[in-house]
Amino acid sequence: MRRFVLCCLTVLILGMSCLWSPAAQASLQDDRFDGNIFALYAGNGSLVPPRMPLSQAIAEHRPSLLVFYLDDSRDCKQFASVVSQLQAPYGRVVEFIPVNADTVQGDRPQDPAEAGFYYQGVVPQVVVFDQQGKVRLNQTGLVAYDAIDDALRSVLDLPARSQTETTRPRILNEINTELVQ
Repeated sequence: MRRFVLCCLTVLILGMSCLWSPAAQASLQDDRFDGNIFALYAGNGSLVPPRMPLSQAIAEHRPSLLVFYLDDSRDCKQFASVVSQLQAPYGRVVEFIPVNADTVQGDRPQDPAEAGFYYQGVVPQVVVFDQQGKVRLNQTGLVAYDAIDDALRSVLDLPARSQTETTRPRILNEINTELVQ
């Protein structure tokens, strides 16, 4: 009887501790790992893994957008929505190639067809390639949507924004932090 009571108390205490544990909170304002930043903060888990590596995109003469990121970087979390917003108008004609900077290890590759060749050690970093594999934009930090849009328009021979209807990125006003089962 004594064992039964002790077992019941143990189960009760463990059960109650689960109810009092703090909930996991994803946040744009810290450098904590919360999971895939494109799925969490941009609502777009389709970016990772990329459809093809940079070497294949260059070999197939596809314009490409290479993004170096870290899942535990505040700046990368904030920048994820910009990348996702760019995929809406350009996703069918431009290869989006997000590369986790943690995977770029050791010596810098000598082959310009390898993504690590372009990594500058700062995240986020955006590199835009034209159809011939020539770099048309290479910037680090929170690069503005308009700067990347201008580079992609140039690569695709599209009219400048000043000659077309302005396409503004939608404002991100809510982040989905629920896990739906």
